[in-house]
Amino acid sequence: MSADEKDDGIVHHENAPAYQDDPLPEKGSPERLLAERRIVRKLDARVLPMIFLIYIMNYIDRNAVTTARLKGLEEDLGLTDIQYSTLLSTLYATYCTAQIPSNMVLNYIKRPSIYIGGCVVVWGTISALTGVTKNFDHILACRLLLGIPEAAFYPGTIYLLSRWYTKKELAFRSAVLYSGLLVSNAFGSLMAAGILSGMEGKQGIRAWRWLFYIEGAITVTIGFASMWVLPDYPNNTRWLSSYESRLAQARLADDTGEADKDHADDSLLHGLILAVKDIRVWIFAILNTAQLLGLSFVNFFPTLTQTLGYSTTVTLLMAAPPWILSAIVCCFNAWHADRTGERFFHISGWWWGVILGYIVGLSTMNTAGRYVSLFLMACGYVGFAMTLVWVSNTIARPPAKRAAAIGIVNGIGNLGNLIGSYTWKSAWSPGYHQSMGISLAALVLSSMLSFGMRQHLIRANAKMDEDEKTQMAVVDRERVEEAARLEGITYEQAIEKRKGFRYLY
Repeated sequence: MSADEKDDGIVHHENAPAYQDDPLPEKGSPERLLAERRIVRKLDARVLPMIFLIYIMNYIDRNAVTTARLKGLEEDLGLTDIQYSTLLSTLYATYCTAQIPSNMVLNYIKRPSIYIGGCVVVWGTISALTGVTKNFDHILACRLLLGIPEAAFYPGTIYLLSRWYTKKELAFRSAVLYSGLLVSNAFGSLMAAGILSGMEGKQGIRAWRWLFYIEGAITVTIGFASMWVLPDYPNNTRWLSSYESRLAQARLADDTGEADKDHADDSLLHGLILAVKDIRVWIFAILNTAQLLGLSFVNFFPTLTQTLGYSTTVTLLMAAPPWILSAIVCCFNAWHADRTGERFFHISGWWWGVILGYIVGLSTMNTAGRYVSLFLMACGYVGFAMTLVWVSNTIARPPAKRAAAIGIVNGIGNLGNLIGSYTWKSAWSPGYHQSMGISLAALVLSSMLSFGMRQHLIRANAKMDEDEKTQMAVVDRERVEEAARLEGITYEQAIEKRKGFRYLY
């Protein structure tokens, strides 16, 4: 051991790899590929159906107020147009601010399955209680409280997935998660159509109140189930064997050449400080804000569909097909992104389709033309489904920084939804030309920022290709050593693997 190695405070066993008596199969060997496929299938079977269901209920609960509006919520509670817009924006006030601390805490919680599942139960309860509100103050309090537990789910689940899946697997799994949101816009409309048309006056209760009771109860049930189904982290998940646990950790270490772990002495704020200092995090945050402002029509989608001139039930039924198509395209787009490793066009290209949809909406009041534009607009969320995946790929290590970065980007980004809740004013109906113009400009800005990030990552990869010292300057020795220990290889072999890391753009 050299003097330098003694001075850094870490004992390095460079020529004595760990697990010599029980090594993992060699990377790329048929045995290793089979073992990895088995563990990925095991994860997929438990994780994907559950997070898909939760996200369906997440957006159904969040947007129930928009469908309840069609059946008397405003009249019964005596809401003005401004008060209704305030209800939409208030949720994002707590939803945005709670995401960063939630993800920071999640990184240090040993049982994320309990944390995430508990938050699902809490927001389902709050959603159900919305049905008993009597005035603006009551429902405003419910919306404020609803944003806090909901803030834990999407960025928290993306972070949890990033602790299990490699960068060439993450996009598709994240798309399955996000397709739950897209399907919720379709399924939620169909569920709402059934409840609003069939429950009016039952037990002397208005149908819009039944909407909150029924949907909230379903969410609570799913939340309790998720505590048992969801995984924790690769090192402590109860339903993995010790071999599977080690393999899961080794897969992630091999993905970037460093173990996916923080240093033992890192504080809770360490990851936040690292993320705040990284300019790329702020570019992603502004990009996401502009993107979600451009896509803020989602909170008014039933209202936009109603401008086609049909009854409430038909309107809700017509709102479903655009989101069903969007969910299918979302999964295919992510699958292709994983296969190719490309990010920019798989994200930004769908915004350009929304811009086309806005141009159609601005150009005509023809029913068929405007309905086609709704399909183009809905598919814009295909790009959003990939945004946090790109953040996770770019801000890969350490995990605490990645967790904080995801929280910052999604938390600040949802300010776009908050702003957008005031953009789609009923006074601008039925054309909503001003709303579409604002949203179009926002998507142009997000496209420019996305292109800038792409060029930055291309240059960063080029520097690593040209100068090995540039690449080695950002290597964390302790995490490389842990990667070597997991694989049962030497430190020098682990360093060679680390040299292969490149950003996805």
